[in-house]
Amino acid sequence: MSRRPPQRRNPARRPRRSRRRRQDPTQPLVMGGVAAVAAISLAVTVVNWLIAHWWVLAVAALVLLLGGLGWWQQRTRRARWQQAQARALRYGLAQLDALTHRQFEYAVRDLMYRDGCADAVQVGGQGDLGADVKATDPYGRRWVIQCKHRRNGSQGAAVGTPELQVLNGTGRPVHKADIVVMVTNGRITRPGRVFAQQQRLHLVDRQVLAQWATGSRPLWELLRVAPPLRRPTPRS
Repeated sequence: MSRRPPQRRNPARRPRRSRRRRQDPTQPLVMGGVAAVAAISLAVTVVNWLIAHWWVLAVAALVLLLGGLGWWQQRTRRARWQQAQARALRYGLAQLDALTHRQFEYAVRDLMYRDGCADAVQVGGQGDLGADVKATDPYGRRWVIQCKHRRNGSQGAAVGTPELQVLNGTGRPVHKADIVVMVTNGRITRPGRVFAQQQRLHLVDRQVLAQWATGSRPLWELLRVAPPLRRPTPRS
């Protein structure tokens, strides 16, 4: 028998290591320098062009000036129109009776704005702590107003001492009011009026509300008693 020559085992081939090209550390610097040079060249070109064509800058400045004047005039006209609309605001008692409670709060806010309280805001809602409208009058006095709307007007439930006690407990201590007011399109009980006088609360019942809403006199002129005037604030 002939013997086969022993087969030679091929040694395991070592994996070839991929040769990564080393990045030149100076390449980013070179690229940044090229970009900077290009930007400077562009800026110099633009500046030279503008110097040679100076009238372009003059025309652009004139256009911007005219545009700014037009915008300012339009803004001034809009503000004057809004002020005129506010001064012309009137509510009849029938209109106020037909409102919802929330709409009544907004109507009181609008009347305060009409009287010159530029920051008048409606804040009534859940957790309002007795304040439905807040405003600062032109004399710097801070007003806190609670609104009680009665769908049936004078035939509805009268505002009594309990409601006024809530307002008295939060108007000055919590809301930091100078003037605390209860406004209603209905009635206020006699004990409520006595309590309000004792606690320096101001009442706007249906009669006073009619004078205020249908006329043009501000509320502080209709109320008999008012705190001492302070110096006007920046918000007034």
